[in-house]
Amino acid sequence: MDRGELQALLGEGVSLAEIGRRHDLHESTVGYWVKKHGLKAARREKHAARGALQREHLETLVEEGKTIAEIAEAVDRSHATVRHWLREYGLRTQRARNIAQQTREKRVLRRCARHGLTEFQRREPGGYRCLKCRSEAVSRRRRLVKQLLVQEAGGACRICGYDRCARALHFHHVDPEHKRFNLSLRGVTRSLERARAEAQKCILLCGNCQAEVEEGLIDLGL
Repeated sequence: MDRGELQALLGEGVSLAEIGRRHDLHESTVGYWVKKHGLKAARREKHAARGALQREHLETLVEEGKTIAEIAEAVDRSHATVRHWLREYGLRTQRARNIAQQTREKRVLRRCARHGLTEFQRREPGGYRCLKCRSEAVSRRRRLVKQLLVQEAGGACRICGYDRCARALHFHHVDPEHKRFNLSLRGVTRSLERARAEAQKCILLCGNCQAEVEEGLIDLGL
């Protein structure tokens, strides 16, 4: 990103997330360029660590039926901070409790041919599905998609040629400015078309070589 434009946006108080939305970039990519240009993120001081939220105060707000947004406004913290401390104290908003209750009502104990007696989730089209079978299916798809992407990327580390374990191979973005999302296991849950498009911006590296590239010990020369 251009330093002058980025500096102007930060000077106007525009957040990294908003800059990312305007330029169709991931927030972490914007953060990379902010650091590279030696700039400071907008409202950095506001979002600096300010200590823990008090449990008693959060309990009161939760019992009043306030939402995450309302609690964040009341304590002058971000939504993420409020969620963190709610989890830390084992607290849930009324909305979260309602959702959990609805989820429990949609689950029943049934016998799965593979897993025995276990929880089944009611599906909207009708019927029930074993939650363990569903989780395994998601994991299988993640592995298959990554295996396909690894094969299409050459099947081995671009630097040292390592190819023994696909899990040890990573997609390294050549140009962080064009990064949309990480191609981690979570990233490959997206559509195959989007995952392929993102993989084309990367080179395949093993964990060791990627670490050395990021530390500046290896120059890709691309």
